[in-house]
Amino acid sequence: MAKRKYSSTSSFVSICIFAVSCNIISASTEDGFIANYSRTTRYTVPKNIPSRTTVLDLSHNQIKEIRIFDFRSLPKLQVLMLFDNQIRVLNFSVFQYNEDLQYLDLSHNNLQALFGFPVPSLRHLDVSYNNDIKMTFCSDSSTTWKLEYFGLSTRRMQKPDFCVLAHLQVETLFLGLEDLSEYNSTFLPAFNMKNLRIALPNIRRFPILSNLDLNVTERLELSNIQGDQIKDLGTFLSKLNKNGRLLNLTVTNIELGWRDIVNVFTVVWKSTIRYFHIYNVTVLEFDDAVFSNIDTSLQALTIEQTRLGTVSIDQNIVYKTFSDMNIPALTISDSGILFMHCPSEPSRFTYLCFSNNTLTDILFQNCNNLPLLETLILQRNYLKDLTKVSLMTNTMKSLKYLDVSHNFLQYDSENKCHWADNMVELNLSSNILSELVFRCLPVNVKILDLHENHISRVPKEMLKLNNLEELNLAFNKLTALPGCDHFRSLRLLNIENNSVLSQSSEFFESCQYVQRLKGGNNPFKCSCELREFINLGKQGSVELVGWPDSYMCEKPEYVRGTPLANFHISKLSCNVTLLVAVILIITVVLGVAVCIVCLRFDIPWYLKMIWQWTQVKRRNWKSQQLNTIQFHAFVSYSEHDSDWVKTVLIPNLEKEDGSIRICQHERNFVAGKSIVENIIDCVEKSYKSIFVLSPNFVQSEWCHYELYFAHHKLFSEDVYGLILVLLEPIPTYIIPARYHKLKALMAKRTYLEWPKEKSKHGLFWANLRAAIQIVLPNNEEMEEF
Repeated sequence: MAKRKYSSTSSFVSICIFAVSCNIISASTEDGFIANYSRTTRYTVPKNIPSRTTVLDLSHNQIKEIRIFDFRSLPKLQVLMLFDNQIRVLNFSVFQYNEDLQYLDLSHNNLQALFGFPVPSLRHLDVSYNNDIKMTFCSDSSTTWKLEYFGLSTRRMQKPDFCVLAHLQVETLFLGLEDLSEYNSTFLPAFNMKNLRIALPNIRRFPILSNLDLNVTERLELSNIQGDQIKDLGTFLSKLNKNGRLLNLTVTNIELGWRDIVNVFTVVWKSTIRYFHIYNVTVLEFDDAVFSNIDTSLQALTIEQTRLGTVSIDQNIVYKTFSDMNIPALTISDSGILFMHCPSEPSRFTYLCFSNNTLTDILFQNCNNLPLLETLILQRNYLKDLTKVSLMTNTMKSLKYLDVSHNFLQYDSENKCHWADNMVELNLSSNILSELVFRCLPVNVKILDLHENHISRVPKEMLKLNNLEELNLAFNKLTALPGCDHFRSLRLLNIENNSVLSQSSEFFESCQYVQRLKGGNNPFKCSCELREFINLGKQGSVELVGWPDSYMCEKPEYVRGTPLANFHISKLSCNVTLLVAVILIITVVLGVAVCIVCLRFDIPWYLKMIWQWTQVKRRNWKSQQLNTIQFHAFVSYSEHDSDWVKTVLIPNLEKEDGSIRICQHERNFVAGKSIVENIIDCVEKSYKSIFVLSPNFVQSEWCHYELYFAHHKLFSEDVYGLILVLLEPIPTYIIPARYHKLKALMAKRTYLEWPKEKSKHGLFWANLRAAIQIVLPNNEEMEEF
């Protein structure tokens, strides 16, 4: 059985076929499933295939029979591949439940009979490389069905083999005749499809091409042409007159000599063919046959994958033949050509492609006969000097597109470059160029591809490319986003797969017009320096292609693998000036707040009192004075209440027996000490402190001192040492804010109120004496002390 032939089909079907993965079931973008059971040694169609399956691959198995219920549960099935199995008989009724079926490949089986009619939705049917198939619908002359592609093979040229064509309206027909063993030219049908592909017989004596008659075919592909079939090809082509419809001719797997090539060119030049493609050609022998140009309707000649079967070849004849062709487009690739002549006179060439050869820098030097050339493709050759490449283009006044990618180009900046003035697109990718290349570029270029070179930066000393709109710097060695000072019209910038760690201020200052940025797959350092770049992706002001999946943090280590979209850092922590300003503002606000609180609660006064109290305590400690209790009570009062204290309080407490001693500032303060020191001494040498409260009391600064130190002693000695005597009622509103301790004491502690009725005075004095009663040392002990 012949080697399997792969055919073209609709774009949807092609996508589905290539989407089949190694998994048995995988999700599909078409809201269905792709089921791949290829090469799983199956003898029957598997059960339990998901009902949502749209693409089913059962190829390369050993399935012998298709049963009526095999595909009943797959209503959404669109593509079915059954090639390379052992199916013998098929009834199209098995697909009656698959109303969406478009693509069916039954090639390379053992089919002997096809019954019924395909489903109306079917567009691609391949039954090539089977046995001689009996098709029952041939007997029904009233039925016609449409296909985009139909593949058929035969081993014997008989009329029944082609009866199916009478019932088809097909756009593309593939006819596999490699295994043809019997041939009768009378049974060769007239082909009425637009696209025809024929694999010619291995038996060379069958004159298929000589007998081939095309009426409406526009595209013809012939393969496996050898021996006598070369003459048959010439005969066939010579029959094509100017009124024919054949426009596109492709020949593949052809073996012939140079003279045969010249003859084929001659008849093609005279025919209606506009596009001539030759693939996989072997030149067996060479002679001095010369091709003569004539007027032709041919627009493009493509020759790919040429091999030489002889070492004797006159290269000048070959190169001159091709360089002087009077056609607009010429492609010679994968053919090992070493050189190409400059046309001997002004050429019609607008398109030249010499990719994947062995051309060097001497190509087209000082060539003035390519005035119409617009596109020149020289990728995958042996070009090394960018200066010479620029000089090559200098005389090509119409050149707009140049592709010299995948060469060995360098630029050393010693020589100036002279490019074609009208060049708008230049592909210099996959070379060994450094940043010096920016000194050797066409000034009017709009699209520049420099990916996969050795560029580490975009220098500031470079040519101004004011028209540049697209710049590709992917797969280089950039460490930061480049600036756009020298290309102000830039719209698309590609810096994928570099070593970009952070942004540059130059980029944001000069690249305001960039609309799309491809910056993924870089080892980003996620820090403050990258904040503006991250905001580009989040805000959408610039389209970041591949955002957010292709943008990951690489450094520091603790955020490696984190998407930039998920990396958050505040503006405050990144802006030192703003941070300092915020700290200063917070400090000032806190300072103001502290000042307000201090003034509200008289905190400076308390701090002052604490300081003075500690100073007195320190001096007492240094002088090792022992402050034993010497008085029953210290009396604190306002000067306005002194008459009551001197004439009523003290006489009633001390009496004549001297059993109670009262400390009064007028008689007990020590001269030479400060008032604060005297107050502290009196409070500490007294068992209790009596405070005579009245509206006058709360207006006295010294009374406040005395209350504070007495209250301090209360907490330090953990006793109830304060006695409050309310001489006159005190309205709350007249108590100053700093007397909050007095308010608290009056609210929490019991105080003695001076009664107005004389009858209650006795009880008042009794309670007060009881509160301050304690045994004190006598006068002799105090003197000894």
